[in-house]
Amino acid sequence: MEEKRYMPVNKNAMPEVVQLLDFLYSIQGKYTLTGIHNFASDINRYDQVVDSLTGKTPVIWGSDFSFNALGENQCDFRHCGPLNLTVPGNRTVPCEVLNLSTTQQRQLIVDAAIKKYHEGRIITLMWHCCWPTNGDDCNGDDIWRWADNLPSQEEWDELITDGTELNNLWKKQMDGIAVYLKQLQAAGVPVLWRPFHEMNGVWFWWCNKPGENGFKKLWISMYNYLTDYHKLNNLLWVWNTNAPRNNPGDEAGPYADYYPGSDYVDVLAADVYHADWKQSHHDELVALGKGKIISLGEVGALPSTEVYENQPQWSWFMPWGYFILNSDNVKIAKDIYNHPRSVNLDMIDFSDQTYKLKK
Repeated sequence: MEEKRYMPVNKNAMPEVVQLLDFLYSIQGKYTLTGIHNFASDINRYDQVVDSLTGKTPVIWGSDFSFNALGENQCDFRHCGPLNLTVPGNRTVPCEVLNLSTTQQRQLIVDAAIKKYHEGRIITLMWHCCWPTNGDDCNGDDIWRWADNLPSQEEWDELITDGTELNNLWKKQMDGIAVYLKQLQAAGVPVLWRPFHEMNGVWFWWCNKPGENGFKKLWISMYNYLTDYHKLNNLLWVWNTNAPRNNPGDEAGPYADYYPGSDYVDVLAADVYHADWKQSHHDELVALGKGKIISLGEVGALPSTEVYENQPQWSWFMPWGYFILNSDNVKIAKDIYNHPRSVNLDMIDFSDQTYKLKK
């Protein structure tokens, strides 16, 4: 009996999006696509690192529309790859401020994504987003709020209420991102779009707002604005949580408290850091998705071979750039990227601009 396959939640999704999602269902539970995140300030660096460690080019190519970091503590946020700082994780290059605008760097990302797509890569993009009053340039503390400095209920209500000043500023930010997503749409590039990630944590301004009028409403508003107003039909919507945890001051709540519903999500993802490879992180996401694709949006430590084999529904994994150079990852990267269930670029037939496995 064939497993259930969902169509994209956007009924006007372009054919390339439909085909990509169909490809993901065709490998579901059988194979896992390899990936790596790359940063605008050195866009090819971590592709090259993976190749040097494993002899492979990953299928999933990730990047971040990000922000320009301001303030005396700019370099405290280098880890997330602000657009105007030198690439994180390269110890031979000190943290320096680059005289580059968000416009320049986002265009570089789009140009690279189009090139990678034509090589047969699958593109995933995210967005470390400043609080709307600050546009695209802010102190990193404006994004990493932590539990004691998250938006008040009054601020949150204004943000998610259509037509308010704060809501309009947020839409202006989305207008800016839509410019680049539309370029990708015009080029025929489908995107695994995973904005406002790790919403069940307590660190970003969009975190820790469970319930109907919490993150769920923010997500649905964003989906409607980009889909209905901007007519973006090249996106698969990746709802990207953090693996739940109870670390004091660094908690991540249950998946279900933040799930906007199956009408607004194509892929359910989790980020796994601190080698927190609990089986429940996989199984609970499978149960919530009811047959939808699940993935590892970001990972710090790669899974062990045993974990990899016991959690077969992850459709892709993507180390966060420089984490691939952690000593434990260096030891096992070749085994995981070359594992029989792993799919690298050399296994993809993209000869007719559709994704399929080579025979």
